[in-house]
Amino acid sequence: MNVSEPARSHAIRRITLIVLGGVAGVAVGLAGVYGIGRLTGNAGADPACQASVETARRMAPMVRGEVAAVMVAGTPKTLPTLAFKDAAGSAKSLADWRGRTVLLNLWATWCVPCRKEMPALDALQAKLGGSDFEVVSINIDTRDLEKPKEWLRHAGIRTLAYYADNNAKVFQDLKAVGKAFGMPTTLIIDRNGCELATLAGPAEWASDDAVKLVTAALKR
Repeated sequence: MNVSEPARSHAIRRITLIVLGGVAGVAVGLAGVYGIGRLTGNAGADPACQASVETARRMAPMVRGEVAAVMVAGTPKTLPTLAFKDAAGSAKSLADWRGRTVLLNLWATWCVPCRKEMPALDALQAKLGGSDFEVVSINIDTRDLEKPKEWLRHAGIRTLAYYADNNAKVFQDLKAVGKAFGMPTTLIIDRNGCELATLAGPAEWASDDAVKLVTAALKR
């Protein structure tokens, strides 16, 4: 059977993400069992993120329980410009959230752990979402672009705003700077656009542990 080049490329990209997701899942499990990787340092300080260092330090003791696998940045850095779209198809980027703390999450309908944690992300947005904080959950499905919206409706996800990148470039951009290894990928980003923490794999984001971690990120 002949397979078109676009279909072959899509299949290879999807298999790569799934494999990487499995590797990330193992890493998350090890972190949870052994308590490794609670505070990670990035080589070199980012002058734009000097004010974020104290926030990251404040968050570090909150990395426990349901969020024990979260990696807090030792030296926070600015992230690349991440381009995606909202539910209306309008262009968005991470810069649109300057002045607000963001929990950025990448998910896909073919990613079982992603689907499993989506209700918790929805609940976290309901608990803490507002003028200072938003869960920005970006779907990276590259085919059947209506499927993610339908899945969210059927799953009862009502609080999260819908964002998507049907080229999955946002994943590749984060991967290029060592911030995405599989699916789901989650980052906590402060109001200056600086990375405070990352997580490869799912978490119970509506748990008391997660709420305390995010609340620590919100404090000025």
